[in-house]
Amino acid sequence: MTEIVRKAAADTVRRQQYAHGIPFGEALRVWLRIAALSFGGPAGQIAVMHRILVDEKRWIGEHRFLHALNYCMLLPGPEAQQLAVYIGWLMHRTAGGLVAGTLFVLPGFLAILGLSYIYAAFGNVSVIEGLFFGLKAAVLAVVVQAVFRIGGRALKNWLMIAIAAAAFIAIFFFQVSFPLIILAAGIVGYIGGRFGSPLFRIGGGHKAGSGPILKDEDSVLGEEVPVHARPNLAWSLRVSAVFLSLWLVPLALLVVFLGPDSVFTQIGLFFSKMAVVTFGGAYAVLAYVAQEAVQHYGWLRPGEMLDGLGMAETTPGPLIMVVQFVGFMGAYRDPGSLNPMMAATLAAILTTWVTFVPCFLWIFLGAPFIERLRGNIALTGAMSAITAAVVGVILNLAVWFGLHTLFAEVVAWDIGRFSLEVPVLSSLVLPSLALTLAAGVAIFRFRASVIATLLACAVAGMIWTLMIS
Repeated sequence: MTEIVRKAAADTVRRQQYAHGIPFGEALRVWLRIAALSFGGPAGQIAVMHRILVDEKRWIGEHRFLHALNYCMLLPGPEAQQLAVYIGWLMHRTAGGLVAGTLFVLPGFLAILGLSYIYAAFGNVSVIEGLFFGLKAAVLAVVVQAVFRIGGRALKNWLMIAIAAAAFIAIFFFQVSFPLIILAAGIVGYIGGRFGSPLFRIGGGHKAGSGPILKDEDSVLGEEVPVHARPNLAWSLRVSAVFLSLWLVPLALLVVFLGPDSVFTQIGLFFSKMAVVTFGGAYAVLAYVAQEAVQHYGWLRPGEMLDGLGMAETTPGPLIMVVQFVGFMGAYRDPGSLNPMMAATLAAILTTWVTFVPCFLWIFLGAPFIERLRGNIALTGAMSAITAAVVGVILNLAVWFGLHTLFAEVVAWDIGRFSLEVPVLSSLVLPSLALTLAAGVAIFRFRASVIATLLACAVAGMIWTLMIS
């Protein structure tokens, strides 16, 4: 009798866990589709997830999506990939999170690995230069589109717009660090939420946004917290032990068997450190990574970081995947007793491993507690303000990318704390401008798909480069 009761209870729990009725196989296909379309940096990737999961599939409501996004914005590492892990876990437990997060990274990893092989073997040949030239112009248009999409969803009233504007001014003109911007926005939002201001509620205000909002209760998942998503200390301890071991044990083995001076040990330790300080996305640490990779370790030559950034910008997946190229080239130039390409491949895998394993740890450990706090008004206010601030930061990244894509030369004006990058107008790259405008017209006017636009611009770039070579 006891066994029957136990099985009945287990069956009840199982039904509750997957009450949404979405088969794991269907989710797998959706995550594959999202991974293949995840171009344009975090803004574009989040927009893709929102369009498919909220607007099209209606699996998760608007408020819940933003609540998860706000948490991921607070974490070190790529917020778009972590958002995929969060929603995958919410839908189909740990296996769902692992599949969603891994698939989000896999296409970009394979694409950058293939491009790295070509780069190392053939260097800057005209066709490859043209490929990157065309793709960069298209990605600029994709990023601008994504800023409009995310801004339209997150900036629901004048106060959220003001917070986004303040964040943009702080980081673009005064180089205020991203963590300080997030901290200030969180404090303002927490106080506003604590006092019950409707301006700090997700979806508050009167701005219509970019379409009808799907309420949580109207989504497939609903508004209740699934059984597996409730805080469980024993589970949290187990999952922490597993992912800490997956992250740190390989590093310990490298130190023991290869020594601290091995390029693999240096790569593992350096990018493990990056994994815990990359608040604000890849751009927050790219300058430091480039400086260390060129001047300290000698993994890259001057200017090669921009080539790697071009690969990461124009392939699906998180922008931080540029570190894979750095690790690849570092081991390629210092392979030890291994074949250079084999050493480079192993280093690319190692770099990706230590960069993304911590992301799964942050989500699996913290998400159950964040789900429990979903109805907390003060926390909601803080996260709403943080999301608005991040829109300003993403706009800053779009402007930075535009300056360095459309102009060959940019100079910095520094007056005390005030700093401004100003393009040298005579260095305007007219072909880049033409391709960017064409991509913008295709995306905004004719609603062309991201993939079609990227392919068309890549072909145009290769044709142009061959014509002038």
